[in-house]
Amino acid sequence: MDLPHQGYRANKPRARAAPPTADSILFDDTSSAALNNQGYYTPAYNMAGPSNDMQGGAVPNNVFADPMANAAMMYGSSIANQGKDMVNKEISRFMSVNKLKYFFAVDTRYVLKKLMILMFPYTHQDWEVRYHRDAPLTPRQDVNAPDLYIPTMAFITYILLAGMALGIQKRFSPEVLGLCASTALVWVIIEVLLMLLSLYLLTVHSDLSTFDLIAYSGYKYVGMIFTVLCGLLFGSDGYYVALAWSSCALMFFIVRSLKMKILPSLSSDSIGTGPSAKHQFRLYITVATALFQPIVIYWLTSHLVR
Repeated sequence: MDLPHQGYRANKPRARAAPPTADSILFDDTSSAALNNQGYYTPAYNMAGPSNDMQGGAVPNNVFADPMANAAMMYGSSIANQGKDMVNKEISRFMSVNKLKYFFAVDTRYVLKKLMILMFPYTHQDWEVRYHRDAPLTPRQDVNAPDLYIPTMAFITYILLAGMALGIQKRFSPEVLGLCASTALVWVIIEVLLMLLSLYLLTVHSDLSTFDLIAYSGYKYVGMIFTVLCGLLFGSDGYYVALAWSSCALMFFIVRSLKMKILPSLSSDSIGTGPSAKHQFRLYITVATALFQPIVIYWLTSHLVR
């Protein structure tokens, strides 16, 4: 019996196409060959890394072989050298780096001896600064030579000690500590400027340089540290005893040290005529500098001990 074929379509099996032959390929696959030529891919999965060309082995040779690159490098080096010379020249206008190194040429032996002289100057006998070929010896070779290492370290220690003292008294704040540090630094600047102005106005010729004055002015921080420590440990009584001792020791040290710089033992203007006016001016400057030290010590330490 024949059935009606409405809405029904017989499924016929489809035959698979045969694989294309070499003659039927329209486009060749050249991607693998291109990758192999560029070093990105190898048929055997080369994991040893890219070739020398990809690692930049030949690039630097090409750069250094380029005359334009060499000229650019030489031009940049010359500009850098010119800039360095200009910076050194500008720095040398205000300070001598070699002279500054002289004031930091210290060792442990010198520091210990200098601290003993600052605290017990009465036992020191020889105060003369030694010279070698018209040049003063370095601090590590002469304990009487001024230095900037001890004043710098003493200034930093004083700031740290002031912060500790304020913290013990519950008065610490960054603003107060900054004010304390700036005040201590300003006092040194004022003292050095007054010394330079006095020597200039009174036409007093001496071997003192600006660095020498900064060094002698900065030695007061050693006495200030001793005074604050005694005040924290022993109260107000210990503070005033330490203040008196450090002030007297520092005044004695300043007078004996500046005597070799400002007050020469023999001067051409005082032989046979007694003390001259210029000699008296030198004496006044020396004594005024010594008397100024206790005032600054008390001003910068009294508010730290209560």
